[in-house]
Amino acid sequence: MKSVRHLLGFIALVVIIATGFLAYKIFIPYRVSDGVVSIMVDENDSFAKVTRALKVGGVVADDYLFSRLSILSEIDKNLIPGRYDFSGRMSLYQILDKFQRHDIATLLLTVPEGYTAARIAARLAHRMEIDSAEFYLLAFDTAYTMEKYAVPGLEGYLFPETYKLWYGMKVPDIVDVMVSEFQRQTDGIFDSPAPNNLSRDEILVLASIIEAEAYYSDEMPRISSVYHNRLRKGMRLQADPTVIYAMGGLDRPLRYRDLKYKSPYNTYRNKGLPPGPINSPGLAAIKAAVSPEETDYLYFVANGTGRHTFSRTLREHNGAKRKAKNQRKAAQSN
Repeated sequence: MKSVRHLLGFIALVVIIATGFLAYKIFIPYRVSDGVVSIMVDENDSFAKVTRALKVGGVVADDYLFSRLSILSEIDKNLIPGRYDFSGRMSLYQILDKFQRHDIATLLLTVPEGYTAARIAARLAHRMEIDSAEFYLLAFDTAYTMEKYAVPGLEGYLFPETYKLWYGMKVPDIVDVMVSEFQRQTDGIFDSPAPNNLSRDEILVLASIIEAEAYYSDEMPRISSVYHNRLRKGMRLQADPTVIYAMGGLDRPLRYRDLKYKSPYNTYRNKGLPPGPINSPGLAAIKAAVSPEETDYLYFVANGTGRHTFSRTLREHNGAKRKAKNQRKAAQSN
């Protein structure tokens, strides 16, 4: 009996030591990396593949124990795609907990008012390393956008906002987040009849021009009134931003010969609205397009302060342009 008690005591000691050693390996933090080790998990990746990546990256030393623990906790069955970052000192438990909590790396990405789809694509490529061409082509894939959103293209429908996105996010999902935000922000705005009987898509076109012209949002309703008045009279809109858009964007001032550029977007050559938006307008510009200020202005010109001088007649407008030109010359000479 004494020998049996000794044996049981020995077994209990072994169990205690083994349990303590196991707890040590699971719960005691160790140095993962001096920097940051990022593991990208793609859709349909197995947890075994992720475990191998953690082993290769030096995040997990005992991959067998890590794998067993993931199976026991069923974390391996609930893997969420994204980028998982590891740094400093972490325990196996903390590493597993990251996957349990779906603690993927996120970023805040701001799309400013007036950005074109091309500029949004470039910003996404820079911040998230996505293929800008894939984003741009999807935004103008008429078959895709008509089937999913009932619009011929997504220029103007990628709402300017600050978005919380995650690394590894698929391009269609990013597009859907932005279009969904447009739908949410503009809900009800297009329900009432608009001046000149403009449709929702036409309002968005006009809003994009207003967005490109206005530096201050409080001028938007007045700028809107100019364009609505010109549309009502059958006048060409003669909006410089439409020419710039038609030419693919410019890094120089618009020149007189540019106004003859052949494009359906050139509102100096063509009457009415261009065939589509020229950027992503913000909510203020959209509301201004729907509810313009009541004026009889037909012209406006930038006066060098970020604001505009509005005129009723061409004679007044020419005088305002001369004054603005003289003010620019005086400012340059000082």
